[in-house]
Amino acid sequence: MAIRVATASLAATLLAALATPVALAQDHSAHDSRDAATQSAHRAIAAAVAAPTRTETNRPRDRWRQPAETLAFFRVQPGETIVELWPGGGWYTEILAPLTRDGGGTLYAAAPWERGLNNVRTRQSNDAATYGHIRLAEFPSPAGSANPRVPDGSADVVLTFRNVHNWRFGGTDNAAEAFRQIFAMLRPGGRLGIEEHRLPEDRDSALEESSGYMKVSSVRAFAEAAGFRYVGSSEINANPNDTADHPRGVWTLPPSLRGAADDAERARWTAIGESDRMTLLFVKPEN
Repeated sequence: MAIRVATASLAATLLAALATPVALAQDHSAHDSRDAATQSAHRAIAAAVAAPTRTETNRPRDRWRQPAETLAFFRVQPGETIVELWPGGGWYTEILAPLTRDGGGTLYAAAPWERGLNNVRTRQSNDAATYGHIRLAEFPSPAGSANPRVPDGSADVVLTFRNVHNWRFGGTDNAAEAFRQIFAMLRPGGRLGIEEHRLPEDRDSALEESSGYMKVSSVRAFAEAAGFRYVGSSEINANPNDTADHPRGVWTLPPSLRGAADDAERARWTAIGESDRMTLLFVKPEN
């Protein structure tokens, strides 16, 4: 009996040893596949950042907004369904449009209907080849609205750049509702990427109602209350020269330079650069 047990044990050990290289090969193969997909996505993002259709006035701001690094941190893939919330003047739309068009993805521009989408409509009229595929949607979408919206569970990633403070201006209830709607439009496992002007944690929270700056803790609280899981942050868009304490809030700084009295004052604010910004990644849990 002892011999049979030893033989069985030896056989099990040999089988495990034989199986291990197969398992390791499979792990390496899966890892290599993920690496290849990541590198392919990074190349596609770099190409979109370099797209000739971008306006020359926007390119110099890349040094402050780090678009390639930011989109890579948000794990953006060109073939995904991407939602850009409140695209405004279209700074990121100029990058996301060729990225999704060339990568076979879907891009939604979602903003208050209709004025929040006027810039995108103009781009579609002037350059249908680059922007014609963008789908327009209302966000936030009021109860009972008949306007198009991003379908629930359809998005792989939702992106918003320097907009959370705008929702906060409407009150905490409005900000909470915005995050609830974002959560609904994402598929399980989908991601939310946020870039926002950063208010130091030791400042008075009342400044969030007027300055354009938000605390990281406040943004996290809104997202997590809606059901998101915090993944992590990056200092890609940090600016240590920004004190977040300016006479006209964040709009004192470039690109707005609001209220600058003369060339000397404009030079002072320009020397600081664009605002210090948080860059946060969240995920909608799988279950």
